[in-house]
Amino acid sequence: MTEILCVTHKYPPSIGGMEKQSFELIAGLSSHYRTHVIAYQNSGNKTIWFALLRAKIEAMLRRHPGIRLIHLNDGSMGAACLWLQKRTPIPVVVTYHGLDITFPLDIYQHYIVPRLGKYAGAICVSEFTRSQCLRRGFDGMRTFTVRNGVDIEMGDIPSDDSIEETLRSRYGINVCGKHIIIATGRPVKRKGFSWFLKHVMPLLNEDTLLLMTGPMKDKASFLEKNIPVLPAAHHLQLLLGIASDTGEVNELLKVTKNAYHLGSVPYDDLLQLLSLADLFVMPNVQVDGDEEGFGLVALEASIRGTYVLASGIEGITDAVIDGENGSLLPSGDAQAWAKKIKELLNDKTKLAVLSEKGKRFTHANYSWNNMVNGYKEVFDKLIGSVS
Repeated sequence: MTEILCVTHKYPPSIGGMEKQSFELIAGLSSHYRTHVIAYQNSGNKTIWFALLRAKIEAMLRRHPGIRLIHLNDGSMGAACLWLQKRTPIPVVVTYHGLDITFPLDIYQHYIVPRLGKYAGAICVSEFTRSQCLRRGFDGMRTFTVRNGVDIEMGDIPSDDSIEETLRSRYGINVCGKHIIIATGRPVKRKGFSWFLKHVMPLLNEDTLLLMTGPMKDKASFLEKNIPVLPAAHHLQLLLGIASDTGEVNELLKVTKNAYHLGSVPYDDLLQLLSLADLFVMPNVQVDGDEEGFGLVALEASIRGTYVLASGIEGITDAVIDGENGSLLPSGDAQAWAKKIKELLNDKTKLAVLSEKGKRFTHANYSWNNMVNGYKEVFDKLIGSVS
């Protein structure tokens, strides 16, 4: 069996979309290859793990001289392993998720990114991300798109009506007789949460509730408050992963009717909230250098049978296919968003048909198995090119 090496710093037990993607990819690849893994598993200092990474990879290659391909899980890993380009003739493939190729720091764009383009192959999670790689000089013959997958088994978990009582008892929200819209994610500017609260919610009927979930602080830290006045504030916010929309979202929640932020909710509750909702919204706005690479949360909503409305920009258009598992709307057009929401909520029979159609489409096109097969096709091509 052909041997490969997968190197990742996003892996369980850490929780997140990239961690899940990395785990499922490696698990799936193990059915096709003898797969060796070097992974940061949230044990010990991550900086030290990176410092020792070269030694670990070199030791692995010595122990297993039959390794025919190396996969690195994202662009930051690619940047950390540039030494591999001179160290080994084994083809190295890097997956790019979006920000790891568009990060708008001059030294990164002018010094690191051109060197990333010299790896044997690049796998992009969306056509948008691939276009960003090609704009930066990547070889089109060695730059591929393999869309992310979603855990389709999420769709098999039964809906539980007790979530309504949970909302009432834990959060003081009565959803009886209401239309429910849900949005989830970290409040960064590109997600468009503050835009939706400010411009769309006032246009909706009073029987329409917006429930938001995801990590969000009640108050900004000293660093978060003061970064906006520093030089290159936007770059620092991206680099440090600061939730740049937190302050505005908190202020708008105080004055916006029928909008609630639940914070981070348990996974089981999130699944039930997605099923409870009539619509899932992903109202992204354009922020230079912080584009959306894909849109996994939209797939998670769809597989739970919830129809998705999303901005038709960037990598979202690879996750939400207009008319199939959702509708793509013009980013920043509040009237268009409000009109579509009202149209769908006023015809629940039609909405149920669209939601079921979307669930079937997502199930058929975005399984982990589909994703793994896409990677295998690329890997086999690159392995064959050096045989």
